[in-house]
Amino acid sequence: MPYLADRILSFIPTYAIPRHLASYIPGESPFSTWPVVASMTVTYLAVVFGTREIMKDRAPLELTTPFRAHNLILSAGSILLMALIGEEVFLNWTKVGTYGSLCVSEAYTNRLELYMMLNYYFKYYEFVDTVFLTLKKKPLSFLHVYHHSATAVLAFVQLNGRATATWIPAFLNLGVHVLMYYYYFATAGGAKLWWKKYLTTMQILQFIVILAVSLFVSYQYLAYNWFPTVLPHVGNCTATPTAAIVGTGIIASYLLLFLQFFRRTYSNKTGSSKNVGTTGSSKTMRGHVKGKSSVNTPGSLRLRVELVRGLSVCVAHDAHDG
Repeated sequence: MPYLADRILSFIPTYAIPRHLASYIPGESPFSTWPVVASMTVTYLAVVFGTREIMKDRAPLELTTPFRAHNLILSAGSILLMALIGEEVFLNWTKVGTYGSLCVSEAYTNRLELYMMLNYYFKYYEFVDTVFLTLKKKPLSFLHVYHHSATAVLAFVQLNGRATATWIPAFLNLGVHVLMYYYYFATAGGAKLWWKKYLTTMQILQFIVILAVSLFVSYQYLAYNWFPTVLPHVGNCTATPTAAIVGTGIIASYLLLFLQFFRRTYSNKTGSSKNVGTTGSSKTMRGHVKGKSSVNTPGSLRLRVELVRGLSVCVAHDAHDG
């Protein structure tokens, strides 16, 4: 029995909630059409880069309290939604098993769809992250802006595809966001946390798991619907080619960008510090060797000067004697 969901719903007058808000209905629910999604993405980019231009000659804003509140809301909201998804998936698993909880349409319940819809709406609220960065005049990376805008599109495509396995990326991403937004909340208050590197590692690992699940689901769908007598398979999987292609493409791009970020931020720093030390030592050693060579080598400048001086003395002495 979904104890947590029922407990929360007991405080909500569900009878007063319109149907298009209680479940996802394309064309009726908020942000449920391509023109709206495209306009929201364009608006996000316009606000971000417009604000950056406005702040160019202005002092950065502190915004510590609202920034911390924003991150606390997202961290708390993520853990609550993650718990609700986990509860619903566990109940489905007890009925249809592991494969069924990934593939069969019965496991894509009304409540799971509602949670996916709420997770999708979270992505638009997360746009505020970038607005804070621009107001505080922090650097804007391509990874940050691309990740925020593409994730909203990804969640929209997956919601329309109604693939049962979409709970996996939502669940994992919410888990990462619980820690990530808590990290920003705590560090904005002055805390010194040591696990940022491991947070990035978790982000990379989630993309690997999501890609593995996506490939599994896509293969089952492909084998069952297109090559049932040729390819071995377990059964059908609820998916659409569009959702599979778009989802796999975006997640793969995230994986590559985060690997690049990890290498640039952590691996290169360690390597560069070693290289700097080695290079400095090598240069110093080469300097000492050159210094010794300049004294002892017959072709050195110092020795040539000494020879010239000696020759001059000898010539002068000979002239005086004559």
